[in-house]
Amino acid sequence: MTPPHADRGRRLALGLLGLALPLSMALALRVGVTDVSFLRAWQDPESLDRVLLSARASRVALGAVAGGSLALVGAAFQALLRNPLGDPYALGVSGGGALGATLAVLLGAGGVLVPLAAFVGAVGATAVVLLTARGLGRGGVQGLLLAGLVVNAFANAALAFLRSAVSSAQAQGTLSILLGALSEEPAERVLQVTSLAGVGICVLGTLSKAMNLLVLGEDSASSLGVDVPRAERWIFLASSLVVAAVVSVCGLIPFVGLVVPHYARAWTGPDHRTLLPACFLGGATLLVLADLATRMVFLWLHNEPPVGALTAMLGAPFFLVVLRRLGDEAG
Repeated sequence: MTPPHADRGRRLALGLLGLALPLSMALALRVGVTDVSFLRAWQDPESLDRVLLSARASRVALGAVAGGSLALVGAAFQALLRNPLGDPYALGVSGGGALGATLAVLLGAGGVLVPLAAFVGAVGATAVVLLTARGLGRGGVQGLLLAGLVVNAFANAALAFLRSAVSSAQAQGTLSILLGALSEEPAERVLQVTSLAGVGICVLGTLSKAMNLLVLGEDSASSLGVDVPRAERWIFLASSLVVAAVVSVCGLIPFVGLVVPHYARAWTGPDHRTLLPACFLGGATLLVLADLATRMVFLWLHNEPPVGALTAMLGAPFFLVVLRRLGDEAG
């Protein structure tokens, strides 16, 4: 039985994360190259403030959905694989999704066909990583990382080949997928990403209890009543759908799914019934603030770096720290 003070601590952590997200979104809406007055935007529909607020709103909402989704999927992968380095980017799932989305765009597809192609690519990448790691008899951390490295290398090479084989105009249309960037997307597209990711997140939410038991190992989970193959299958499919929805619009945004679950687990504990929402709130806040930082860099560089570059610079050292810690524990 969980002590009452532990439950209060988890509720407090969730409450603080729930407060941090709207505050970060309000800050991202308010601040930029040109600051926005909420009062003027409300009073004068024809004002520049209203125009800027409307444009920023879709970008901020997209950042919140993308960051929260990637962080939540990272927690699901870490539970399923019993691997603290479980991350859709490191495992090659994002790369497979980006390859599928790019192929669809270059073939002239649009609408829901792009995330559908990204979903096929993400599922294929996941399957290749798992089958390769298990075929090598190295289903642990090293095997998964090596397989993910190979899939990422193949996806990046294929993306470079595809972009070099088409016209510059077509290649430019896929640049955001390769770099990982947030932009002022139409409301319909933000709604599409939110809807598709929402379906996968709801499925993962129903499997939170199964994740708690899968962390103990397949045999233990099975003995406690979990249909392990079914749970694994649904977690893989739902996670791939979420990643595909995000990658098809935002491209490759590394390491959000690695960093956030570790901190969220320290704040709320390992119970996935609270960990998953904590990861979503934390990931959403992180990416909204990271995107705000890239927009502010424009004031100095007169150019806006992609948010994926910033998350990579923040996440890569964290990845090495976790990897080093695993090596010390194994030794």
